[in-house]
Amino acid sequence: MNEPSLAKLDIRVQLGSSESGTKLSLVPGSRAGAVPLRFAHTGHVAGGILVEPRFGWSGVGSVLAQTGWHAGPTFIDGPLVPGSGREVPPWVLAGPVLARLEDLLNSLRRGYLVQEEVTQRPRGQIVWNRYITESLTRGRWANLPCRHPELATDPILRQMARWGLERVRTSLMSAGGRDPIAFMLLALADSLLQRVRDVAPRAPRSGELNRLTVDDPLLNTTLRRGLEALGWVADERGLGGGREMDGIAWALHLEQLWENYVEALIRREAALDGGIVRVGRLRETVFPIEWSDPSHRSLGHLVPDIVVVRGRVVHIVDAKYKAHLAELDEHGWQRFTDDVREAHRADVHQILAYASLYEADEIRASLLYPLRQGTYDALKSRGRDRSAASLLHGSRRVHLELRGIPFGGAVSSGRG
Repeated sequence: MNEPSLAKLDIRVQLGSSESGTKLSLVPGSRAGAVPLRFAHTGHVAGGILVEPRFGWSGVGSVLAQTGWHAGPTFIDGPLVPGSGREVPPWVLAGPVLARLEDLLNSLRRGYLVQEEVTQRPRGQIVWNRYITESLTRGRWANLPCRHPELATDPILRQMARWGLERVRTSLMSAGGRDPIAFMLLALADSLLQRVRDVAPRAPRSGELNRLTVDDPLLNTTLRRGLEALGWVADERGLGGGREMDGIAWALHLEQLWENYVEALIRREAALDGGIVRVGRLRETVFPIEWSDPSHRSLGHLVPDIVVVRGRVVHIVDAKYKAHLAELDEHGWQRFTDDVREAHRADVHQILAYASLYEADEIRASLLYPLRQGTYDALKSRGRDRSAASLLHGSRRVHLELRGIPFGGAVSSGRG
C-alpha cells in the first residue's frame, strides 16, 4: 500500500445536483485546517487534506498574535494528518498550546510539596538512613537530611507544564530564526519556563492526564484545557514531539478571526479620539424585529458587528471576510460573476439596513475587506484602498465606505 499523502487546497468542496447528476465544484471558503482522509471499507488513514488560508500563513499568524491565541484553531479528535506537520507553520498549533499552558499556570491551586534538604537544625522529619550513610560515616554530624512539606502551587502540574513548555519550545526552535511569529512565541515560552524553573520537568505517565480530567468532574475549564494541551504534546501530535511529518487535525474559522481583528483595529482607532465602541458579539448592538405574526418570522433581529459613537456621529462597521475590494479594483464590476456581484450587493444592502437604525447628525457605514499586504500597498499608493459614496434622503445623509485592510499587516494611519 502506498504511504498516505497530503493534498493542499485553498478552497472548499461544494456538492450540487443537475439534470446529469451530482456535480462537484470548488469555491473559496472561510475555514482553514487539516483533516485526515480514511478508506471507506477499512477506516484506515489514506491521506490528508490541508486547506490553506487565502491571505497567507504570515497574515494569520500576525492576526492571532494581535487578537490572542485563544481565538486560534479548534483541534479535532482523531488520527494524525499525514504530512501536515511539515506544511503547517509550528506556531499554528504551538501558539494555542502556549496560551493554554499560560492560563493553567495562572490558575493553579496552592498545595504542599514534600522536599528534602540538608540543614543544621532539624526540620520536619530527619531521614535517618541518609544521615547514617551521608553524614555520620563522614564525620559531618551536624548535617541533618530532613524531609518536610513546603507550600507550593500544584507542584506536579507545574512539573508537567515545564516538560510541555520545553517540548513546544524545541519545535519552535526549528523555525525561530526565519519566522517572526515563531520567534515571538519562543520569547513567550522562555518567560513561562522562568515561572517553573524551580521544579524539574516531569513527563505525564500513561493515562495520567486522562485520569486527572475524568476523575474530577468539577475541574475548571482553564485547567481542563491546559491538561488537554499537555495531552497533545505527550501524544506527539505535531506539537513538539518526534513526528515531524504528521500533525494534529484542526480547523480555523477565518471569518471569525477577521471579525476579531477588525474589532481590535477599530478599538485602537476609537481610543485616539474618545469614541465609544459597542460590538455585536457582546450583544451590545442588537435590534429585535417585531413581527405581527411570529410564525412568519424569517429574521429575529439585526446585529451590526461594530458601532462607534463619537458625539453626534455614529460609525457602523461590518467586517467581511471576502476578496471583493481587491477584485473590484483588479477586474472591475463588469467582470464580476453574478454570484459575487449579488453577494457584494447583499453586503451593501445589509450595512445600509444597519444605518437606518440610528439617528445622528452624521452616519458613517463601512464595509471592511481583507487584502494581502502587497495588494494593500499597491491600492494605497493609488488611493484605491477606500471607496466612498454618499446617500442623501431629505435631511438624512449616510456616508458609505468600502475599505481594504491588510490581513494582519501594517495599516497606514488615518481614522477608520
